[in-house]
Amino acid sequence: MKRPISGTTRLAGVIGWPIDHSLSPAMHNAAYEALGLDWVYLPLPVAEQMDLARVVAAIRALPFVGFNVTMPHKRMMLELCDEVAAQARLAGAVNTVHVRDGHLMGYNTDGRGLLESLRDEAGFTPEGKRIAIVGSGGAAAAVLAALVLERAAHITVISRDPAHAEDLVARIEVHARETELVALPMGPDNAAYIEAADVVVNATPLGRNADDPLPVRSDWLRAGQIVSDMVYRPLTTPLLLAAKRAGAVPIAGIGMLVAQGAIAMEIWKADSSVPAPRDVMRAACEAAIKGKSGDLSPAGEF
Repeated sequence: MKRPISGTTRLAGVIGWPIDHSLSPAMHNAAYEALGLDWVYLPLPVAEQMDLARVVAAIRALPFVGFNVTMPHKRMMLELCDEVAAQARLAGAVNTVHVRDGHLMGYNTDGRGLLESLRDEAGFTPEGKRIAIVGSGGAAAAVLAALVLERAAHITVISRDPAHAEDLVARIEVHARETELVALPMGPDNAAYIEAADVVVNATPLGRNADDPLPVRSDWLRAGQIVSDMVYRPLTTPLLLAAKRAGAVPIAGIGMLVAQGAIAMEIWKADSSVPAPRDVMRAACEAAIKGKSGDLSPAGEF
């Protein structure tokens, strides 16, 4: 039975635009109910960046435990927090904020969410490994930062916008003491890097639509690889099907989605001994995806 909303109910939510596609309210509210928390998670549609500061100022005065931030506001949120965790600063974006007595502490849970998914579903740890990331946007930056902090041996960033990929690598490589970083444009020269990678990560939106091309050619994938697609809708993408046919281990994007949401919830909870119920959160996401099969959102977004 759902708890009634009352004067003691604490608030959480997700700020972004558009926000009607978000699975986070279903995922978080299912978790709060499972743990008996008197919390409610709300979609907070904010279209204009000029309005973001006003909304955040209001949140400081309201009974929020925290909130998430999605496109297009994750970079701007970095400047609105009172403190920012090192991984979020390195990624250049904040997607999770902890509110304590009006004080805002910013985090980025995207990279940690992907690594949790890879660890739990494929037994993967990054140290000493080779990774190829396809894409150079905010989700790719968060993953790159997390992999560098976990001492991956080599990371290739492949992008349709090579200048953007080069800028991303240049910004992070000063922190990459144990990691070799390479930026490449998409093209036939990618084959050797994809084939050599222990893990291939799709951090682009390619795969959301049935007629999208694959982010990498299927004949570049190989047995023994892990192929992670940050697209979570549909649950099984063409890239994951190609990975399975190649004998690789396919990892669906819903695992990252659930993990980053669970990590955010654990940041907000005072009792760190009780983990977020990831099984409940995943079931809520899967039910919501089936109910909104035509409503798509970018890779790695809430």
